Parts: sequence; C-alpha cells; structure tokens
Amino acid sequence: MIDQPALEPTLPGAPSHRDPEGVARLPVTPRTGRFLVLVGVFICAACGLVYELELVALASYLIGDSVTQASVVLSVMVFAMGIGSLLAKRLRCRAAAGFGAIEAVLALVGGCSAMALYAGFVWGVETRALLVAFSLAIGVLIGAEVPLLMTMIQRVRRQDAGGAVADLFAADYVGALVGGLAFPFLLLPLLGQLTGALLTGAVNAVAGGALVLWLFRHDLTARSRWALLVANALVLGMLGTAAVLVDDFERAARHTVYGSDVRVAVHTDIQEIVLTGREHGTLNLFLDGRLRVSGRDEHRYHEALVHPAMDGPRARVLILGGGDGLAAREVLRHPGVRSVDVVELDPGVVELARTDPGLSALNRQAFGDDRVRVVTDDAFSWLRKVRDGPRAAGARGPYDVVISDLPDPGITESTKLYSREFFGLAARTLADDGRLVVHAGPLRGRTRIFWTVDSSVRSVGLRTVAYRERGRLAGFAAGPDRAAASSPAAGDWGFVLAARTLPTLGLAEGLGRRSLTRDTLAVGARAAERTRVPGLPPSTLVHPRYAD
Repeated sequence: MIDQPALEPTLPGAPSHRDPEGVARLPVTPRTGRFLVLVGVFICAACGLVYELELVALASYLIGDSVTQASVVLSVMVFAMGIGSLLAKRLRCRAAAGFGAIEAVLALVGGCSAMALYAGFVWGVETRALLVAFSLAIGVLIGAEVPLLMTMIQRVRRQDAGGAVADLFAADYVGALVGGLAFPFLLLPLLGQLTGALLTGAVNAVAGGALVLWLFRHDLTARSRWALLVANALVLGMLGTAAVLVDDFERAARHTVYGSDVRVAVHTDIQEIVLTGREHGTLNLFLDGRLRVSGRDEHRYHEALVHPAMDGPRARVLILGGGDGLAAREVLRHPGVRSVDVVELDPGVVELARTDPGLSALNRQAFGDDRVRVVTDDAFSWLRKVRDGPRAAGARGPYDVVISDLPDPGITESTKLYSREFFGLAARTLADDGRLVVHAGPLRGRTRIFWTVDSSVRSVGLRTVAYRERGRLAGFAAGPDRAAASSPAAGDWGFVLAARTLPTLGLAEGLGRRSLTRDTLAVGARAAERTRVPGLPPSTLVHPRYAD
C-alpha cells in the first residue's frame, strides 16, 4: 500500500494523481470487475482489427495491388501503435477518463474511415494520403489503449505485472481473432464495407463508454462523466445518421464514378458488379470498379482473343473466365464446335449475362446454347481438379482450344493465373494439336509485363506467337484490365497464342468479321515483336513478377 501525502488526503478507494494504480471503488466485486475489463479489452481488440482489415480491403478495391495496400496499412498502424503507447503514459494518472475519450474518438474515426476513404476516391482526394492518415490515426488510438487498460485492470485488483500483462494480451489476441473472422465471414457479406465499419464503430463506442461510465464511474469527476456522456452520444448519433444515409451516399458516389445511367449494381460474394448504359444502347460492364467491357468496342477485343486460336481443330473449347458470355459468343460463330466449357469464378456475372436484356443481347444468348456449360469455380483450382481427375471435375477435354479470358496480370489477385504453374496446368488440358490463347494485358506502356506472360507460357514447353490489336475508342479502357483511358497502357490489347509446335497466326474463313483481318493480325504481330524484351524469367507462384 502506497502512503498518501499528508497534504493530499483522499477518500477511501478514490484515485490519486500520485497513485494511478490504487484500488478503485467499483459497483461490483473485484473478480467481476476484472472480468468486465477483460471483456472490454476483447471487444475493443475485435473492433480494432476490423478497422485494419476494412482499410486493407477498401484500399485494395479502390487503388489495387492488395499486397502493397496491406503492407502500407499494417506497417503504418504498427508504427503508430508504438507512438500511441508512448503518448498514453501521460494519461495514466487519469486512465479511466483518458480511455473513455480515446474510445469515443476511435469509434468515430474507425467507424467513418471507410466512408471517408470512399468519398475521397470518388470526389478527387488523394486516396493513398487518406489511407496513410487513417492508418496513422487509428494506430495511435489503438496503441494508447493498452497502457491505460493495464492501469485500469491493476486498479481493479493489484496483481503481479506479468500476470496482468498475460491476461490483458490473452483477451486482446482472442478479440483480434474474433474480429478477423467476423469481418470476411459476417460483416462484409451481410452489411458491406461501409455499414460494417459504422456498426463496428457503434459497438466500440458502447463498449468503451459502458466500461468507463459504469464500472469506473467513481474515478471520474462530474464534469468528466458529462463530457464523456455527451461525446459518446454525439459519436453514436453521427454513426447512426451515417448508417441511415449510407444507401443515398453509395448511390451518389456510384453515379459520380459510373455516370447517371447505372442500370444494375450488385455486390456478390466475389466482387461488385455494375452495368451501365441503356438496354438497347451502349453497355459498360464494371467489375470492382474496373471497366471490363465496353459495348462500343468489345468486339475488337473478343475477335482478336478468340478467332486466331480457332483457326484449326475446334470441336472442344475451354474458356477460363469469360462469364460475360462474349468470348463464348465468338466461339459459337465457328462451325464444328461441339462443346464449350466456361469456368467462371463469380456466378453473379453469369446470371447477369443470362438474364439482363442488354448484356444477353450483346452476347447473343450464348449461355442458352446447349453446347455451352458453365462451371462455377476458380480457374486455377478447377485446372488442378482436372489434373487429378478430369471426370470428377466434369472436364470434356482434352481441348482443341483453351482461351484464357482473365483479369489483367498486373492486378495482384490475378498473378497466380499468369504463373508458370497455371500455364502448366492449362497445357495439360490441351489436345496434341491444341492451341492456348492468353490475354496478356496491354503492350503499350507495359511491355515487361506482357513479355513476362510470354516467358511464363514458353516455360511450360509451348511455342508462342505474340500479337496485339489496336483501336480502343477514345475515353474507354475496354477489355479486362484497369488501365485508364488516359494512361500509357490504353490503346491496345496484347495476346499470346501458344501450341506445342510453333502456331500459325491465321483466321478461319467466312465469319463476317467486322474488324479483324489477316493483314491487321500480321501488322499486330510485327508491332508486338518490335517491343520484345528478351531474357525475362517466368512468373511463378512463389516469385510473381508482375507489377502495376
């Protein structure tokens, strides 16, 4: 027991500025009080990890390159937590009041962070700067929690420091586990990023406020109690108002990003799907904010992707990706096609391609053809199943043509679909004289990425011919990449045609093509060859070599 100075008498059980770890006067037994503090630690840790994961997820969606965004958020937050811990030392003499204030601010900042980050992206604020700022602020506030909670738990019942730290961190880590699992499996699919973050902030405010205003109310002055009550009421009011207005906010933001003619906007378990344009006019399909299809010039991309590979045996065709049905449309134009297997990860894209009047008209009801069968699976996982047992996977190969119509290799989530391992699995599904065609991203401005794809395909024993198709319409970044129309990457699409023997770049006759000819193919092949970067190593699962 630490003696009180004679000139500073205190009431029994009241806190002392000179003795912040004196025993507190609680409305419950010390055993129950200690349990309630640990419950508060658990809830606050869960909320903190949700804020962290929400920043990573939203930044990856808005900016791209999930590895970089996760590294930025995690490193900045851990650094900021150290700063917060140091700053909290000054608050130990008023641990309860300081903790209550920090939780109120953290609930507001963390709860609104997703909405603020999205608003900044939509209305022109530098998104990366906002990401760093929120990571720094949230990290400082989370870091300040532990020293104050350590002081508070010691005021409930004095124990050795090692035991108190063990209890505190056990509750903290378990809470982090629950928060980490709740975000992808509960909050994100049921509520979405914006509402999920707002709800987490509300839970954070209630937990922190209840712990201080009820359990440690005797540690607070009357002024502090009223200040915390008003602060928490304001925070909850702001979070509640934002939750009520979140749908209106999303609609306004969506119209700002996509224009006023948004026809379909849905969130699947995989991604956000937005379809804009009129039913009988020009359609644009966006997946996770990236323009994947423009009805004004998608035929240029899909003709260049499909028709060179179909110049030869083509009875059995495999399309990896292509859930919009547009590659299947071009395949079905060829006589002699008996079966088309489409492996698409997101059933929501396929459903839209089947049922939306505009998109189904654009793909000419390709999925209504009896020869077409859709498999809902990740392309890499499905190819592994085919390797282990084609019948179990439902494959109808070996395939005469394999078409890789997948997202751009520069997108972090897609790098495994452009790895040597992936192309090795794809090559195993080919017939002896089969051909593989790969969309390898734009050539212009990203030649190293393109030729790394070519190197990765050649590394599995296939011979390749590279070509490009020009003619993107101004103002559009159509095709499966996210290059802005104003970027150096806009203006062309690059492709790699591969087979066990050197393939001939040709076209089947009599299809009534609108833009692709033998001459334009030859010109595209010569243009691609002039950009060749020799000696590039292939990309692998453990050493991906693609970057934006």
